[in-house]
Amino acid sequence: MAIEPGAPARYVLRAGEERLALNACLGKPLSLEWTGAIACTHCGRATRKSFAQGHCYPCFKKLAQCDTCIMKPELCHFFEGTCREPDWGERHCFQPHVVYLANASGLKVGITRASQMPTRWLDQGAVQALPILEVDTRQQSGFVEVLFKEQVSDRTNWRAMLKGSTERLDLAAERDRLLERLGSGLDNLRERFGADAIRVLDTSPLSFEYPVLEFPTKVVSHNLDKNPRVDGTLLGIKGQYLILDSGVINLRKFTGYEVRVAA
Repeated sequence: MAIEPGAPARYVLRAGEERLALNACLGKPLSLEWTGAIACTHCGRATRKSFAQGHCYPCFKKLAQCDTCIMKPELCHFFEGTCREPDWGERHCFQPHVVYLANASGLKVGITRASQMPTRWLDQGAVQALPILEVDTRQQSGFVEVLFKEQVSDRTNWRAMLKGSTERLDLAAERDRLLERLGSGLDNLRERFGADAIRVLDTSPLSFEYPVLEFPTKVVSHNLDKNPRVDGTLLGIKGQYLILDSGVINLRKFTGYEVRVAA
């Protein structure tokens, strides 16, 4: 799903060449039916199974964007000369990254390219976000995130996020607390990468709203691999989830699946 910022956020479902404005479908019946076909989002070849959100196995093993260091940037091995795609790595990993605090189901830390704000937070279903540090490379952001994970989680409880009961936090106060507590660790990283490599940002917290008529009290998940057809009334969209009266479905999980949509 494509997401545009707004109050609430605006969602567009991309299915092949078709585009469906989902906000206009709230309160109406929606049907998704997987045809059984999956196509790699990179090379287009047919595949029986999707790897790393939409890739065939050869691309999964070949592409730098599917390597372990994408999920754990501190494991970057570019400087060892073993990057799967050095040109891709230079374009995507050697540019400024932001370390942020967000609140989707509670306080979490995360990283993103500066160009991905605020899409990254909308993808997570965050109701609040605050950029706190900027670094020069993706690897550096990984080292900073590892440091922050000593004090705060890097994960979202997706079930709690979908229930819509997340309490608002004072992210500025949390930022100040964490920067003070982790100051010596940040100084060590600056000694390693340079005094200006890790920069504190002076920004204000952001808030986000989502198009939801009704949150579920019990989260039941649809899985197209087990049941290829999903029917229900669309009650909301949050993160990459559709909230139906019959259950929720994470559409990103099924990237590359050929799906018929009826609304």
